[in-house]
Amino acid sequence: MAKILHIFRAPKKRLPMEELEEVRVVTNVGLEGCAHARVGGGLRQVLLVDRETLDAMDLRPGSVRENITTDGIDVNSLAIKQELRAGEVRLQVSEICHPCDQLKKIRPGLRREMRGRRGMLCRVLKGGAIRRGDTIEKVSPRPLPFAEVSRSGLFAK
Repeated sequence: MAKILHIFRAPKKRLPMEELEEVRVVTNVGLEGCAHARVGGGLRQVLLVDRETLDAMDLRPGSVRENITTDGIDVNSLAIKQELRAGEVRLQVSEICHPCDQLKKIRPGLRREMRGRRGMLCRVLKGGAIRRGDTIEKVSPRPLPFAEVSRSGLFAK
């Protein structure tokens, strides 16, 4: 079963990430105390990167500024809108994280190397606590309330 291997947050932008044993994750914001978390934080609230990718690229967990390092789940193959349960938290994959210029500070050419392997950004659908060692798993999306299904035209003839 896939699990959370490491948890990181940025106490201030551009400063080194700090590793945590556990953290509170706030609905529609991100990790509590993270400089990148903000109310209505859009699609970029939590960054997931898998250990397998880091190992293949000879990178330490946290070095590419991910919030959660996973083990046993291929983060880069997750579909947009896929929902995940991590500890008490429910996430929704919102977009691919594209490599940025910050990666060249780690080593020359890393930005190019990480294309398609930088991880996935998620929205926080339901907050709660996450801890190192918590399982992380794919879950089915919640069904839409009947009123939303009706408005969507799914029942239209």
